This record gives sequence, C-alpha cells and structure tokens, in this order.
Amino acid sequence: MATLSAWPWGNYGNLKYLLYGPLAAQVVYSLAYQEDYSRAFWCLNILIICGLKGLLHVLWSVYNNMLFLTRTLRINPKGVDFKQIDHEWHWDNYILLQAIIGSMICYMSPPLMVINRTIPLDIPLWSTKGFIVLIVLHVTFSEPLYYFLHRCIHRNNYLFTHYHSFHHSSTVPNPMTANNATLLESLILCVVAGVPLIGSCLLGVGSISLIYGYAIMFDFLRCLGHCNVEIFSHKLFETLPVLRYLIYTPTYHSLHHEGMDTNFCLFMPIFDVLGNTLNPNSWELQKKIRLAAGEPKRVPEFVFLAHGVDVMSAMHAPFVFKSFASMAYTTRLFLLPMWPFTFMVTLGMWVWSKAFLYTFYTLRNHLCQTWAVPRLGFHYFLPFTKQGINNLIEDAILRADKLGVQVISLAALNKNEALNGGGTLFVNKHPDLRVRVVHGNTLTAAVILNEISKDVKEVFLTGATSKLGRAIALYLCRRGVRVLMLTLSTERFQKIQKETPVEFQNYLVQVTKYNAAQHCKTWIVGKWLTPREQSWAPAGTHFHQFVVPPILKFRRNCTYGDLAAMTLPKDVQGVGTCEYTMERGVVHACHAGGLVHMMEGWEHHEVGAIDVDRIDIVWEAAMRHGLSSVSSLSD
Repeated sequence: MATLSAWPWGNYGNLKYLLYGPLAAQVVYSLAYQEDYSRAFWCLNILIICGLKGLLHVLWSVYNNMLFLTRTLRINPKGVDFKQIDHEWHWDNYILLQAIIGSMICYMSPPLMVINRTIPLDIPLWSTKGFIVLIVLHVTFSEPLYYFLHRCIHRNNYLFTHYHSFHHSSTVPNPMTANNATLLESLILCVVAGVPLIGSCLLGVGSISLIYGYAIMFDFLRCLGHCNVEIFSHKLFETLPVLRYLIYTPTYHSLHHEGMDTNFCLFMPIFDVLGNTLNPNSWELQKKIRLAAGEPKRVPEFVFLAHGVDVMSAMHAPFVFKSFASMAYTTRLFLLPMWPFTFMVTLGMWVWSKAFLYTFYTLRNHLCQTWAVPRLGFHYFLPFTKQGINNLIEDAILRADKLGVQVISLAALNKNEALNGGGTLFVNKHPDLRVRVVHGNTLTAAVILNEISKDVKEVFLTGATSKLGRAIALYLCRRGVRVLMLTLSTERFQKIQKETPVEFQNYLVQVTKYNAAQHCKTWIVGKWLTPREQSWAPAGTHFHQFVVPPILKFRRNCTYGDLAAMTLPKDVQGVGTCEYTMERGVVHACHAGGLVHMMEGWEHHEVGAIDVDRIDIVWEAAMRHGLSSVSSLSD
C-alpha cells in the first residue's frame, strides 16, 4: 500500500466520528470553566462548518437522485450500483480531516483574528477587502496549483495508480464522488482550499462570512461538478460567453471522468485553455444535453408499479439517503426527528402528486424502472380513497402504454382484489392496451410452493380463500398434500374445492380454528398471525408466508421464512436500492414475475385469478432467465 493512500481511521467504521468529540468537549469546557472563549468559539465554528458541509453533500445527493426531476438532464445514463455506494461509503473522511486540521491551527497557531476574551466574536461579519483578497488568492494560487498537480497525477502512472484511481473508480459521478479520495489527495485539497482563507486572515482582512462562505462554496462547486445532472442552461453561456472560462459545468467535468486526459481544472476552465487540455466537445455536449431535455428518452421495457408502506419506510427512498436505501429497510432511530417533515411531504404528495420514477436498473439491455404511486399502506384501507388510488394506477398504466412499455407489474396493494380485482378492472376498461398488465402472483405462488419440501404431506393455510391462498391450495392438493384451509366461509371453501379434480377434492379440508393445526409443522401464512395464534403451532414448525407486513418472529422453537422473493440475475446492472426489507439484489416475487413476463415476450395479461396450470411454466421460465429463489430460514 502506498504512503498516505489509506486513512488512519479506515478500520474504525462509524467510530471515526468520535474524533469530533474533543472539539465538542472544548466548547463545553470553555463555556463552563474558562473566561477565554476564543478556542471554544473557533471549535464551535469548525463543528458548524463541518455539519454544513455534510448537509450540503446530502442535499446535492437528494437532488441528484430525484429521477422524476433530473432524468431528462442526466449526463451518464447508468445507475449507481451497490459496489460504487460501498466504495463511496466514507465520502466524508475529507470533512473530518478538515476538522482535525482546523483544530490543529486553532491550538498551535497564534490567533488569526482578534478575539476579545469576554466577547466571543470581535471580528467583522463582512469585509469587502477580505473578499477581494480571497478571490485573488483563489485565482492566482488555488486554481493553478490544483490544475498543475491534477494534471501531473494523471500523467504519472505511479501517482495515478496508487492514489487518484481510487477517485476515478466511481463509474457514475455523483455528489458523494466529489471528495471521495485518498488521504494524500485530500491533504492536497485542504491546502488548495485553505490557503485563500488563511492568507486573508493573516493579512488582517478575514471575516466570518468569508470563512463560512468560501468553505461552503468550495464544496458546493465540487458537488456541482460531480452531480451528473446538467443544471446550467446553454443559453447562459451563449449570452455571456466569458462564463465558459470562469465556471465549469457537470458536463465539463464528466468528460474528464470519461476520458481522463482533458478538463483538469478545479472550477475555472480558463486554466485548461491555457494548458491546452480543454476538451473541444465540452460546450457542444453541454448544449446537446440541455436541448435534448424536452425530447423523448429511452423507453423502459418493464415497469414495476410500487407504493409506500408507512411514513418511516418512506425515508428509505434513494433520493433521501442513498446509503440507507442501499440496505434492507429497518427502523432507524436517527430518522425519527424527520418523521413530522416526512409526514407533511406524504400529505402533500397525496394531494398533488402522481406516480413518479423511483429507481431503475438494466438487465440484458432491457431498461427496467420502478414507479411509485404516492400512497402509503394505510391509504389503501380508507374507503374514500379507493377511486383516487385506482385513478393513479390507471393513469400510470395508460402512461406506460403511451410510452411503449411492454410490461407493467403491480406491487402488493396496487393489485388488491377489493381495489381492482387484481388488475382486472383496468384490462376490462381498456381492452386495447398494448402494455401487458401483470400482477406477478403466479411466480409468487411458485416461489412459496417450491420452498415446501416434497415429503410434506399436510399443511395449514391461512388466507386460504385469497388469490394466492386459492392457487396454493389447488396446486398442493393435486400433489397429494392435505391442505387445512382456515376459513369461516363454507361457500368460498366449496367453490375452491369444486375447481379441483374429484379425485383430489378430499385433500382440501375446511377448518375454522387455529387449534386444528396443533400437530401440523408446515404453516403457510397469508393472514396476519398474533403471538397467541402462533402458539398453536407445534415446536419445529416452519412458517412460510405471503402476508404483508411479515408476521412477528415470536416463537423461538420455530423457523420463519421470508416473503416470497427472488434474486436478480448476476448480469443485472445499476442496482443500488434495496426493495423495502429485501436484501441487496433481491426483489419481491411479483416484481420478478413481471420481469419474466417481459423477457419471455408473453402477450397475455396476467390479472385476476391465478392460473394454477401456469405456475410450473412461470417457475421454469424464471430459472431459465437466471433468477433464483430466496429461501432462507431464521430462528
């Protein structure tokens, strides 16, 4: 490993944030026991600036990942995958390094500004001279120094391979890429960013606004160059051509990441002009991207129409915290303060929003997108919201049909029988749909059925008369498995029983109480079970389930299966978001069912009741296309 290529706290994970502790302790100690507040003042400001820098990166990331706003202006069309997210996980090392250097200056150097011992702040809020001096130092020192060192690193094989390649290994630039670098490069960047500030203060023209403004603006422009969204209008540069040499654009810097032999400047392209390293396509490409914003974009072959679950899980969206969204959803305590704001946002979306682009990936050159209906789980159970939700789903289907999407798959509650008959409502209302509407439950049933051991002779089924329950019961009885169907409706039970051949009808048994399954060790759960209801299961029982949300793992002497899900094929690209509680690269079976429908090129709609005869056909097709079942048992 090359010298200064690794971070000294690289093995400490999140414990690195304890390094901010001495700064906070100094603030508290000085305010409590010392008359001289100068060090406390500077330590407090260092902490505030670091916090603002971190918030700035997060806000840029939020904007960058709002695909419903930025999709038409994206420069690199690829998605950020899990590998890149992990690579950039500690993007804030640079901010921590600045805090350490700032505290060292605070402790080791004489005061750079006059601070009264009893009045914490005795420096100007604004200084025009300081602003002029800072601009001069930035243009005459920071810009040329960065340009020279950056170009040298690229042209020196050892320096690039052992240091700068770490930054360039992020294939799709985004705000978190901006300061994701090795220790040596970050030290250089601290010098580049620090000299104008320290120089202004040493000359006696420093100010609070100067320190805050430059520190924040420096990172703002770094994030801007890496945001992968062309935010500047080409008309701005046509009206004021001189700006082309004074400020770079996301497109300008993307060309550097693409070719790595041009566009080396920090923020001002004039230095690339002077160094003869300006990419000649910089401004034409920027104009082309802006002009193409209103033109039709690539049409996805497949759309998965999802919906929210609850307010907390709404913060699992990739445009909130990309790193959080790259892990399976669990409740995070640090997000609780954001709950009121998120709730207000969901209310606003309830009133004004429609289905929007949530995330995307590519599978064998097929563009696959997830659209989200702006509704949470509880909305689907309010009687007065039924028509509104159906209108949103219908609008999404018609939009997909107009675009030329091949298959749209409905998630969970979007295909609720009581809501729209598993999608039947839309197919009957629009018989000429070119897009194929798919509920995906055929593959969901196949996943559950293939998890059940071949030597099982009896199962207990709750949610027995639901769409999935019916299909599971009919399939298992044909296999000679005795199915204890929990239902109070004799009429529904008999209707399902009559669907099966006469010789298998006796394998379907109606039961009305949970104690009927006290000797059955295979439970298939399609309806929420309370701990008391689970207690009827004998020790060693395995709970298969297709109920959302999953049941609580109450029994320690039993095992619990996950929701029906499948792992995407290994050649999938650009997957960087976990689907609710699913692990990385895993999607709900109904999502996978839509994918299989698209890749097989099937022309029929898959709505309404599940065709039991197609369960094995769909399963075999899924296996053929490289999908695999997720069948994990946990104590």
